[in-house]
Amino acid sequence: MSADAITPVFVRLKLSLLRNGLRQSGGRKAAYITSAVFALLFAALQLIGLIALRGHAHAESVVVLAVAVLGLGWAVMPLFFPSGDETLDPTRLVMLPLRPRPLVRALLTASLVGIGPLFTLCLLVGSVVAVARGGAAFAVGVVAVVLALLVCVALARAVAAANVRLLTSRKGRDLAVLSGLVIAVGAQIVNFGAQRIGASGLGELDPAAGVLQWVPPASAIGAVHAVSEGSYGLAAAQLALTAGALVALLALWSRHLTRLMTSPDGSTLPGAESAAKERSSTGLARLLPPGRTGTVMERSLRYVWRDPKTKAAWVTSLAIGLIVPVFNAWQGTGSVYFACFAAGMLGIQMYNQFGQDTSAFWIVAMTISSTRDAYVELRARAYALLLITLPYATLVTVLTTAMLGDWRRLPEALGLSFALLGAMLATGAWTSARFPYSIPQEGYKNVAPGQTGLAWISIFGGMMAAALLCAPVIALTIWLNVSADGEDWRWLLLPAGTAYGAGLTAAGLKLAAPRTARRLPEILAAVSKG
Repeated sequence: MSADAITPVFVRLKLSLLRNGLRQSGGRKAAYITSAVFALLFAALQLIGLIALRGHAHAESVVVLAVAVLGLGWAVMPLFFPSGDETLDPTRLVMLPLRPRPLVRALLTASLVGIGPLFTLCLLVGSVVAVARGGAAFAVGVVAVVLALLVCVALARAVAAANVRLLTSRKGRDLAVLSGLVIAVGAQIVNFGAQRIGASGLGELDPAAGVLQWVPPASAIGAVHAVSEGSYGLAAAQLALTAGALVALLALWSRHLTRLMTSPDGSTLPGAESAAKERSSTGLARLLPPGRTGTVMERSLRYVWRDPKTKAAWVTSLAIGLIVPVFNAWQGTGSVYFACFAAGMLGIQMYNQFGQDTSAFWIVAMTISSTRDAYVELRARAYALLLITLPYATLVTVLTTAMLGDWRRLPEALGLSFALLGAMLATGAWTSARFPYSIPQEGYKNVAPGQTGLAWISIFGGMMAAALLCAPVIALTIWLNVSADGEDWRWLLLPAGTAYGAGLTAAGLKLAAPRTARRLPEILAAVSKG
């Protein structure tokens, strides 16, 4: 079958997948429409902003960097969101009598249907308008927009085809865990860059733009600016580079499609050695307390390492808990108290403890027959969290203090961190029993439909309660800082905060245990939903 014959079929298939996906539930339709409206609104505002840059001395640097970041986003999208577009998986087509080249053309055309390509088109058009001057530049701009858009789409498809065996396997889905880390790091880098630009002007972007104008798809926009400056040879070279990148990506995509359609899938078959290694003990149990406490701790730590949703939450919390205080200290605008952010981010992991077990919680519920059993279960889960959180919060606090050189405030910062952690463990144990909710295992939702209110009450209500519980330590810290004789006694905040946090944790576990034992059926029903 020729490309001309199958291309309309694939376009209709893409439209049918979008339409049928929206028919699954009203919530999904509402979420899609809302995201589409916001994406298009942002694209329109971005288009207006880029057009407003027309005539600015550093407009080229801004648009070249924007298009380069856009291309990077298209490259990593299949790795972080492998299930975001069902047409990204060409293995669904292996049984059809299709040749790779016609299939590449058809899939490339179908890939242009969607919010992402429309958003990209708006940014590219705005970039061309921002730097184009004269009829020749706008004529080249039309070619540049088409080439850049096709490069972005082909890049995403080539990456997806090259990694589809991995991305569709269970272990491959763990790559999505990195999205939280990348978003956290990227947000802080953007924030840091924005502050630098605000202080020094857009001229800070010129060196980076000078390099990226030779990297597709940004090179296409560089060609438009070159034509505006009368450098036609430079523009031809940049357009040729973009076109060459498109040809290379299409060839790479076609090659991977051929291999996918002609070779068996052995990526998910572990070897005998790896299977034996998986079955063998890691030795973790020997380092933990005996009895139920050690068993529950080991189970909780294995969830952190093996369960994709739990791992994603931990990686994101660890990253943000480190990045916020360290980046602010690096910029010279931080405070040692920002280190409490690490304890706060990791303390959130205590919330909805039973929801993390999903439907497997019934096995745990069968072992809880008394308040004592519930108390040991909750205490062991808190111990597992503390095993990671205590050294991590200490490390972040010491690192932040070292970067700021404010060592005299280290004891009070640690005391506040430990008090906050104890308060969050206490409120997390109680809300886990009072407001449990289910975490879907498939997709990227962290709350089952109909339980969003429970999640908000559990997390944000618990965080507000934790802040109120920390009020005595916060008040003591403020008093010692404003008191004339307080500086000699600030070191007491470390033992006081530690003891206070430990007391709050013990009290919270004691209060949550009887409620957990009484509400086991309700908890099981809530966490098994969806």
